[in-house]
Amino acid sequence: MALEIVYGEGQTPISEEERTGLKVKSLSMQHELDEYEQLNIEKAVKWLIGRKFTAKQVLSEAFLRKLHKKMFGDVWKWAGVFRHSEKNIGVRWVMIGRELKKLCDDTLFWVEHKTFSEVEIALRFKHRLVSIHCFPNGNGRHSRIMADVLMENVFGKQEFSWQASGMVDADEERTIYIEALRSGDRGDFGPLMKFVGV
Repeated sequence: MALEIVYGEGQTPISEEERTGLKVKSLSMQHELDEYEQLNIEKAVKWLIGRKFTAKQVLSEAFLRKLHKKMFGDVWKWAGVFRHSEKNIGVRWVMIGRELKKLCDDTLFWVEHKTFSEVEIALRFKHRLVSIHCFPNGNGRHSRIMADVLMENVFGKQEFSWQASGMVDADEERTIYIEALRSGDRGDFGPLMKFVGV
């Protein structure tokens, strides 16, 4: 049976070429893929526990790629590799490196000059990171963990509460989250701050 991936609101489809990068060929249902990815993500979170990183380390292409590979490397051959195709969201794939560099430089500036509150810096970074859409899949989950890494390592604060669902399933929390991201698109980060409990 072929793997049929069904996408919900706010999820990015994977091309056939990218789908061939699936390491576990026996997966045939979306819920199986979700579970396998979640197990891999939990391993990545365990890897982060107890490690300390500077702002310059976190806000680098190398760290972002490494974290994505830690999160999805057991599932996808292309984990940690920038996408090479256009998506329904994100910058043109040839612009990913440049836009990511600008984002990291901007965020370092915000941190050094206290341009926004610590929470708003982390959420602005998360929002722009997911809108660049560096990878074929997993961008939302990756950007949420990156925001948590910023909170813990750069600001010495507790990670965000991203609600209970993890925003993979199309439930009410995911709908509120997607609407909060859309508000961020318009420059209003209030709903996203409210969503994370601030």
